[in-house]
Amino acid sequence: MASIFTKIIQGEIPSYKIAEDDKFYAFLDISPLSKGHTLVVPKQEIDYLFDLEDQSIGDIMIFSKKVSKAIKKTISCERVGVAVIGLEVPHAHIHLVPISGMGDLNFSNPKLQLSPDELQEIAAKIRAEF
Repeated sequence: MASIFTKIIQGEIPSYKIAEDDKFYAFLDISPLSKGHTLVVPKQEIDYLFDLEDQSIGDIMIFSKKVSKAIKKTISCERVGVAVIGLEVPHAHIHLVPISGMGDLNFSNPKLQLSPDELQEIAAKIRAEF
């Protein structure tokens, strides 16, 4: 059975897309830690990031770097934090989270509740910088 991320990539479930190429797909997290919190996933359905081939791990980091630069240009933050947890969805993914302090990358923090219009606006701004 396809993961929720595969369904997003295939357009079966809507998303707030930031960027896409032949191997990777980036979209906003709908329960973000901060505005601009983005997920980067391989189009290949692999359970855990470190199960990817070495070349793919390098490629996803390069793609994530480009997305992160677009986030940084768009969202007011000190850095774009990077997290790989891999427990919540059985499909490899990287969290790119705009942060201004160490505590901002704590996944126990309350998630933001953003409207679809807010998410669409944020995605459009980041996409324009990609």
